Amino acid sequence: MASVWQQISSTFVAEFSDLKDISEITTVIIRLSMAALLGGILGFEREQRGKAAGIKTHMLVAIGSALFVLVPLQAGISDAEMSRVMQGIITGIGFLGAGAILKGHNEKDLKGLTTAAGIWVTAAIGVAAGLGRESLAILCTAFALVVLLTMPKVIDVLEAKEKQ
Repeated sequence: MASVWQQISSTFVAEFSDLKDISEITTVIIRLSMAALLGGILGFEREQRGKAAGIKTHMLVAIGSALFVLVPLQAGISDAEMSRVMQGIITGIGFLGAGAILKGHNEKDLKGLTTAAGIWVTAAIGVAAGLGRESLAILCTAFALVVLLTMPKVIDVLEAKEKQ
């Protein structure tokens, strides 16, 4: 009976051996945390504007995207295979974003395009964080925030001038 428990114990330890040392554990925690934080920042902005895809959605998209590239990195896949992983993420997020777009009776009556684009950018930020490109992920988040925060004001000013 002792050998059965020893076998179960060995199998259990082997199943959780994908994080081999403290350095690798720290790397994974930093990358997933960075993805969650940056996705949360964009999601917070969207939630403040009353949009359906808010903080939880953006955080989950960023974490999921980071995980989709972290796992293959840990497995040691080639660059060509990683390219296919990223293609899958881009396509999958495109379908998720498409679900946020609503078309009205008029061709110009589209809602949710910014939400869809935000989810797409959030996935890209998650991929960058997952690949260890934290600086790029932070920079992209800053650019996205600038667009989300300033463009509505710029559009309002331009429309007000147009009406005059």
